[in-house]
Amino acid sequence: MMEVAGPWTEVFEGSEMKEQPGRAETLLGSSTLTLAPLVDDSPSISRSQPILIRTNRSKAAESFSSSIPNPFPELCSPSKSPVLIGSLPPQSSDKHLIKVYGEDSHSRSVWVSPAATAREVCHMLVQTAHCSDQENWALLELHPTLGFERCLEDHEVVLEVQATWSLKGDTRFVFCKNYAKYEFFRKPMLFFPECMISDSADVSKGMTSSELIQNLLKSGTCPEIQGFLHLKEPSRKAWKKVYFFLRRSGLYYSAKGSSKEPRHLNCVAHLDDLNVYAVVNSRKLYGAPADFTFCIKPSRNPVRTQDLKILCAESEQTRTCWTSAFRLFKYGKQLQCNYQLSKSAPRSLEGSRLSDGKSKSEASLVAMDFSGKAGGRVIQNPTEAQSAEREEGQAWRRREALRCSLPNLNSGARPSSIHKSQPWFHGGVSRKEAQRLIEKQGLVDGMFLIRESQQHTQCFVLSLCYKLKTKHYLVIPCEDSGRKYFTMDDGLTLFIDLLQLVEFHQINKGILPVCLKHPCVCVAL
Repeated sequence: MMEVAGPWTEVFEGSEMKEQPGRAETLLGSSTLTLAPLVDDSPSISRSQPILIRTNRSKAAESFSSSIPNPFPELCSPSKSPVLIGSLPPQSSDKHLIKVYGEDSHSRSVWVSPAATAREVCHMLVQTAHCSDQENWALLELHPTLGFERCLEDHEVVLEVQATWSLKGDTRFVFCKNYAKYEFFRKPMLFFPECMISDSADVSKGMTSSELIQNLLKSGTCPEIQGFLHLKEPSRKAWKKVYFFLRRSGLYYSAKGSSKEPRHLNCVAHLDDLNVYAVVNSRKLYGAPADFTFCIKPSRNPVRTQDLKILCAESEQTRTCWTSAFRLFKYGKQLQCNYQLSKSAPRSLEGSRLSDGKSKSEASLVAMDFSGKAGGRVIQNPTEAQSAEREEGQAWRRREALRCSLPNLNSGARPSSIHKSQPWFHGGVSRKEAQRLIEKQGLVDGMFLIRESQQHTQCFVLSLCYKLKTKHYLVIPCEDSGRKYFTMDDGLTLFIDLLQLVEFHQINKGILPVCLKHPCVCVAL
């Protein structure tokens, strides 16, 4: 049962109700009964209406954010926003976002201006990544699928380089060290053998390495690089040996032996329109006869197979000579200006940065000498303070090594592991990967790293670059009077840990051909 309050009428579905004066007739057309109250006599119903709600969200959010102190103000934007600065575009609308990778495959996005050069981007990454030094950094253009890589020149505009990439490709920028970028200015004899240099105006006239650079930077001279190279034939894995000439006007090859006659020379490419790349893993990718492969391609077009000229040299010195000559012939005085800037600007910036950091972080620290009987004294001389700091560190390592090498310790005890925190230690990388890392950061004398030996248990390997070649020296653990040491010369010279070994060979050559100078570091962004 359902009770209905108030008057009601009977309404049947499918029926019509006709109203006449004085009475009402109902026509029945269905047996379904529905009860409907009379709206006219029912009390008035008030329905809900939309109400305009005026929000004060901005004021509330501002008061809320201002009431809670921000524990990391340096990570937030100046407008009291909780969003990181790096994730927001800058105020100016002409900035562009580029992605730069570190050597650990992690990337960092950077906002750059349309005219930003590789030098400026490197300086920006040095600041954001908190690198310990500002010298010898470079931006690498990497094509992983093709195996191509090249170091951008300091004056090159980054966005213009990126505009030549294919949208479907995997090309990227890599931030890394490169000590050999301007090494040919310091050691031209090593990079330009005299047998590969001649004067294109006088066939019988030779030229020294120093004269090549000096004459090339002057107008009106015509030096050239010449020699045999293996050329990969298009759309085939076959290679043929051809005699090439590199001049200011471009790259040529001789159709008849080593003849320089104009009728025998064929132009391969013009220097203004090409870039030179080193080729990684060229034997596997392109069937090269040797590992010393490089490639030239047009600089204004995306990578196409028909545009590539892949060449292979017979030694690393020959490949370095050709690639360095390509850069020198193309840019000339601009490279010399870049070299002068790289020597002056980073050191002044680094010096001011270090002095500021020292005044802020070490203002409350003083060097003390407690060796005398009268008590401690403050060391006023900065040189003496630095010497005391080094002696204290060496004494700490000596005590640590002595503690770990005592004969009463169990057989599982190992020497000091302080080397694991050093930038030159690369863990268990292979021999081939170690060579690859050194080549990537520049084949300069004294470039080194230390890694764990994969063939000898508890041994290490010192990989060192000398005369454009990577040499490997085995570091063997040994015992003397029940204590553990490291040696590279069958026990004639003993070191308590790898850090002492490195510090010794940074000053003394020992059995090495050159002192250790540049640690091969892995950059993480």
